[in-house]
Amino acid sequence: MGSASVGSASVGSASVGSAGAGGRASVGGRASVSPAGPSGAVARAAVRPKAAGEPPSPKRLKDQAKAAKKRRRTNLLTVAAAVLVIVLGAGVVGGAYFFDDVQFTEPKAEDQVTQIYAADNKTQIATIGSSTRQQVPFASINPVIGQAVMAAEDKNFLDHNGIDMKGIARAAWNNFTGGDQQGASTITQQYARHAAELKEISYNRKLREAVIARKMEDHYSKGEILGRYLNSVYFGRGAYGIEAAVKAYFGPSRSSLTPPGTKGAITAAEAAVIASVIKQPEPSATHRGYDPQNNLTDAKIRWQYTINNMLEKGWIKTVPPKYPTVAKFDPDACRTSCGNDKASGKIVKYVKQELRAMGITDEQQKKGGLRITTTINPGVQKAAETAAMRTSDKSPLRKLDATYKTALVAVDPQTGHVMAYYGGPDGVGWDYAGPNYNDDGDFIGGGRPPGSSFKVYTLLAALSDGYGLDTTWDSEAKKVGGDAINNSSRTNFTCDKRRCPLAEATIQSYNFPFYHLAAALGPDKVAEAAHKAGIQYISSPTKIGARVDLNKAKESELKQYGNEIGYGQYAVTALDHANGVATLANEGNYIKAHFVKSVQQRDEKTGKFKTIHTERIKATPAFDPGVVAAIDTVLQKIPGKNGQNLRNGYDAIGKSGTWEYKDGKTGENGDAWWVGGTPHLAASVWIGREKEVKKQMQLLPIYKPGGGKKGMTGGSTPGDTWKVFMDLANKALDAEKSSFPPDVKVGDPNKKGNGLDPLPEPPSNGCILGGTVCPPGVDPNNPGGTVTPPIVNNPGTGQPGTGAGENQGGGGNPR
Repeated sequence: MGSASVGSASVGSASVGSAGAGGRASVGGRASVSPAGPSGAVARAAVRPKAAGEPPSPKRLKDQAKAAKKRRRTNLLTVAAAVLVIVLGAGVVGGAYFFDDVQFTEPKAEDQVTQIYAADNKTQIATIGSSTRQQVPFASINPVIGQAVMAAEDKNFLDHNGIDMKGIARAAWNNFTGGDQQGASTITQQYARHAAELKEISYNRKLREAVIARKMEDHYSKGEILGRYLNSVYFGRGAYGIEAAVKAYFGPSRSSLTPPGTKGAITAAEAAVIASVIKQPEPSATHRGYDPQNNLTDAKIRWQYTINNMLEKGWIKTVPPKYPTVAKFDPDACRTSCGNDKASGKIVKYVKQELRAMGITDEQQKKGGLRITTTINPGVQKAAETAAMRTSDKSPLRKLDATYKTALVAVDPQTGHVMAYYGGPDGVGWDYAGPNYNDDGDFIGGGRPPGSSFKVYTLLAALSDGYGLDTTWDSEAKKVGGDAINNSSRTNFTCDKRRCPLAEATIQSYNFPFYHLAAALGPDKVAEAAHKAGIQYISSPTKIGARVDLNKAKESELKQYGNEIGYGQYAVTALDHANGVATLANEGNYIKAHFVKSVQQRDEKTGKFKTIHTERIKATPAFDPGVVAAIDTVLQKIPGKNGQNLRNGYDAIGKSGTWEYKDGKTGENGDAWWVGGTPHLAASVWIGREKEVKKQMQLLPIYKPGGGKKGMTGGSTPGDTWKVFMDLANKALDAEKSSFPPDVKVGDPNKKGNGLDPLPEPPSNGCILGGTVCPPGVDPNNPGGTVTPPIVNNPGTGQPGTGAGENQGGGGNPR
């Protein structure tokens, strides 16, 4: 290296930048530059303005000649000083290596993208993070890529120690004499600049960059430096790092890690395209860059330059026959934190929550490098979107306007996998299927009153407490306080209104038994049963807009609910409701609904992903299987009653639910639900309506499709939506048909409802009124109950006799 010392040519006091600003710059005490103005030119004396057309005076011409000569001399001295500083940079670096305060520290880890995949581990659902980078090990990168990058950016990379002095001198001369602007940075210097975050433009920075580069060369091998550079550099198209670049320019199925000679491996010609864009990946005010989509002419020139250098260095033997075909680039497409344009984008918040629960912090998630496999089944998710999205031709909502909103969530009862999630058409709007949070993580709303669909939990609480489905209930009994119970304005019942069996009331969805059950059990017992089934949150009974976490709620808090909890007054989410119904479909075994199957992190040494977390499926017996079998037997009768039996003979349970609009004051409905499923798939559907009025969302009444004011109920459009979904999902899953367990008679005979006792069953022989009246052909005195010929009344005598088998009049005594 040169002999200039740090004392005589320090980075702080001997920079060309100082001289250019009008100060005095001394380089090793050898060359001085006269003071100059901000532009680098010498100062000018003020002179009188020359009148128009007046010829310059001899003295003025002489002064101008002297000034021009002085400027030329100053510029030459400036160029000489700059070149000297840079050429002597070897000495500066040598001194700075020991004496300067420039410190070398291990570069921080690069931010990477975190990828979220469906259960098939192929379908990408979303990405999170601020970078598209996918860190890959240099040892596994196709070697031709590194060779192309060296050819484009630093063909002597393998021959120098981090600083190319010839390149620096040549660049400096060109820069100061008006030639092509050249940075003269080696690959090591470029990486040093990036790693040390040296962003300012000055020769001070240039020298510090050189110091760090020199130290890096002592600390890392050439291969490691090149690998770090390839993983850090920006290639345009939103692509940070070589793996993202390969996918951006040649398609998502391509990889920098595919070995040479293997199908899909990056070729020398393709590598040269990627390497050639590094110089200027994107358009600027003065040049359109080297992306072939923006500037094919210059891209080909730059590509040829790269290819020629590869030939010169012996990295390739022949020129590729043609310029490669490059993938089309959409500048408006998402590059980071993508997936928000899809309905499945709403699962990202759940993924993040589950990662936090695993101990993977928000900061670690932002750093990225994770590959997350979710429980979402692509076919089932498509079925959900087809059924629930209003713009779908197959959706029962297709004739409704944009004010109608839908939620649909499907859960595998045997694993707790959330197989489909639809809370709206994209990932950024309000989530109608689950809770919503602000940027600080505070709950801001979510969930709607489930109406009669919540009765499944009241049944679980009641039958677990000993009530039977044959208990009878009185429709005329009043609420506590004397108010009548509204049964959707129905007064004509399919059962005796004073002795209605609980099973029939469930099928017909009458409210009165469920109010009185909640009163007898206690509202807290209904809430506890709902929680055991899968309801995590329910709206607060005392504070509007708040919710109660049933995982933490105290008994005293749950006792504050009204008896209306028995038939669904308090809001729950579609996600929780699907989980609750899944417990009913799984013979009473609860498995928490979840979205993450596994988490992998890329191994820095091998480039392969290694698993750092896998799901733990734990089934908790929440209810007696007999109780659940009895309830499921009743619930299996409901889909057929509503015309929603599933295609191809799949057995299914179901329950509708409707809640009134504006507390029933208008007689219209505001929320409609259907929940149900098979042993392999349970789903909840909600439909509501709202519009924005003065920046506030205003709820609206709901009507059936087709125009008019026919109120929507849970058994109409939501049930139809559920059926469309289940039929499509069963086809996508190619699910096996399986039946629910057979009916089980449960209930304590001593547990009575508030209805009248059931009427006695008629004798098997058909006689009534204590056996005094029997149908023709039945003899109450005959143990077998029949005689031949049939007994008839003898006319006028009242005695048995034979005849035509009918009363002939007179004093007969029928039996």
